[in-house]
Amino acid sequence: MNKINNLEKFKGSHSYRKIATAACFGTFLEWYDFLTFATLAVVFAPLFFPSSDPNTGLLASLATFGVGMVVRPIGAAIFGSMGDRIGRKPVFMITIVLMGLATFSVGFLPTYAQVGIWAPILLVSLRLLQGLSAGGEIGGSAVYLTEHAGNEYRGLKTSFLQLMGPLGILFSTLQIALLRNYLSPEEFVEWGWRVPFWISIFLLMIAFKARMALEETPVFLELSKSGKKTERPLLSNFRDPQTRKRMFLLFFCVSAGGAVLFFCVQVYTAIFLKTSAKLSPETVDQLSIYATLVLFPLTLFAGWLSDKVGRKPVVISGLLLGAIFIHPAFQILQVLSAQYLQSPQTSSSLILIGLVLTCLSLVLALVIGPQTALLAELFPAKTRNSAATLPHNLAAGWIGGLLPLIVTWLNQKWDSDIAGLWYPTLFLAAGAIVAFMYLPETRDNSLLD
Repeated sequence: MNKINNLEKFKGSHSYRKIATAACFGTFLEWYDFLTFATLAVVFAPLFFPSSDPNTGLLASLATFGVGMVVRPIGAAIFGSMGDRIGRKPVFMITIVLMGLATFSVGFLPTYAQVGIWAPILLVSLRLLQGLSAGGEIGGSAVYLTEHAGNEYRGLKTSFLQLMGPLGILFSTLQIALLRNYLSPEEFVEWGWRVPFWISIFLLMIAFKARMALEETPVFLELSKSGKKTERPLLSNFRDPQTRKRMFLLFFCVSAGGAVLFFCVQVYTAIFLKTSAKLSPETVDQLSIYATLVLFPLTLFAGWLSDKVGRKPVVISGLLLGAIFIHPAFQILQVLSAQYLQSPQTSSSLILIGLVLTCLSLVLALVIGPQTALLAELFPAKTRNSAATLPHNLAAGWIGGLLPLIVTWLNQKWDSDIAGLWYPTLFLAAGAIVAFMYLPETRDNSLLD
């Protein structure tokens, strides 16, 4: 009862809306910084990885994007354990500064034509810093927000955090679309691509100020007061069979499934439409903006639905629909894109492309909508940050982050534009089966235990 009184007292003195806004804005900045690179992968290829074969340059650019994802688990291990030992808020401040400065620096990098091999080396180095920062932020922010959310409508209230990734892509895509509209192709390649990275310094200052005003979570304050903090939380997680099992389920089913769908729907779709489907960058940018806007209400709906029927059925539905729909969806996109290129004056093909993108967004929303709450609900309070952050970033980094590279490589190996999509299809099917058999329902779990 004393724990509950302390929690209610804390919630009464600090507005959840204020806390959520500050936390989400910081996560938005992390995603904006991290995914601007993905949006510009096609542009980076000739600037930093020149090659006589355009496919080779694109693979190198996607590999650099993947490097940032691969080191995310290292950042998760470091910052996740810090979050359980010293608090959630200090880790937030460190990760956001690291990410912001690394991203800002990308805007000043020389190209391969200017400094040769040092250009890709510097780019990869900054990408590594971004990855370490994202590992501490993404996952840890889910724990922070969920521990402030209370027990009522926790799925809906925390689903807002999942909008920050798409919002980061949207903001980045809008900038690039405007730059392409007002600059000539030569100007954009020469300096226009740098603008989104320069702007990140202003976003960093806003996010830093907002996060300075944040308070520590009531759950961590209670742990500190009762002396229940763990000195070696990550080691404790691996020693406990129940926590270890749930870390695997989070990794393989929830986080990996969400990461695969996120990078298929939000990242790889744009690359596919530009390279394989041969649509113009301007058209693809408009379609990407539409798909992202559609994703917003669908994600909130999925979070609300998980409060009504449970996290487990909503997540499994998304995994199953993804396994069924991903491969044929890209086949349909390819056919519709060819029809549009033959008759660009008619809008029916574009409308149908938009409908396919809406269906893909719904599939993604069903997995990521309940994900924020589920991340925290699976684990005990004293080791929650490290237990949730490591498998989540391992899945996002090693499974989701490398997906564009693997799919592109498989397509080239099999001389097909869509053969590589069997990889995410089979992964989602396996995740759905394992989740159905072993994933527990967590909707009614107490966060104070």
